[in-house]
Amino acid sequence: MLECVVNVSEGRNPDTIGAIAAAAGSDLLDVHTDPHHHRSVLTVVGEEAPRRVTSAAIERIDLAKHDGAHPRLGAVDVVPFVPLDGSTEHDARRARDAFMTWLAEAHDVPSFLYGPERTLPDVRRRAFRDLVPDRGPGRPHPTAGATCVGARALLVAYNVWVDELDLTQARAVAAAIRRAELRALGLSVGDEVQVSMNLVAPLELGPEAAFNLVVAELGGRGSGVRAELVGLVPRRVLEAIDPERWEELDLSSDRTIEARLAARRAT
Repeated sequence: MLECVVNVSEGRNPDTIGAIAAAAGSDLLDVHTDPHHHRSVLTVVGEEAPRRVTSAAIERIDLAKHDGAHPRLGAVDVVPFVPLDGSTEHDARRARDAFMTWLAEAHDVPSFLYGPERTLPDVRRRAFRDLVPDRGPGRPHPTAGATCVGARALLVAYNVWVDELDLTQARAVAAAIRRAELRALGLSVGDEVQVSMNLVAPLELGPEAAFNLVVAELGGRGSGVRAELVGLVPRRVLEAIDPERWEELDLSSDRTIEARLAARRAT
């Protein structure tokens, strides 16, 4: 089985988000929405649900009218395929490549691949500059932009919000904690700032360690710190953390991939 974590550039209109999520049907595991990022993250399974979600999002989102704190290239911004138990990296790359071909043929939207070939940050830096799309037209779609389509291992998206810190300081914290296992950005989100992170090796550096790194780097700055899990975590990542810290770290037993798959099988 493959997991797919579809990031769409809509986080404010509940009707639009609901229609996009409904397109996934019973293959939907989770929806996380952020109005300041103006972004929703839909965790689905299989290869058909990402296509249905993408079609629904392209139909409803006009990127030319979009604003938000999170960097984006497209209405459907990021579509990574992730192997779960019973699937392989080869399966994820095959699904990625088939999705890119479908996206160009069905919607005339260009796409950039990432995975073993290049990282997602590389695509964001280079797209339409010195990097041409891997599929589709050589220019952005007028309303849908372009899509980054990946094949990757499990990761955890995780934010830490900090009160009374400015954007320059948040960016400095992000730069200080950034490493191979942890990608981090300092973002201005409404009236607050956050350190937005992708934990790309969560069994080596998980939410607890990431949160602790931010707190240590703050060194007493900021009057309050709170965590936010984006989407789901693998059960092994959760079980590596003392349950007494789960609430502080915005974690719980029902927010694992395995728990949502079990609930899906039970319906």
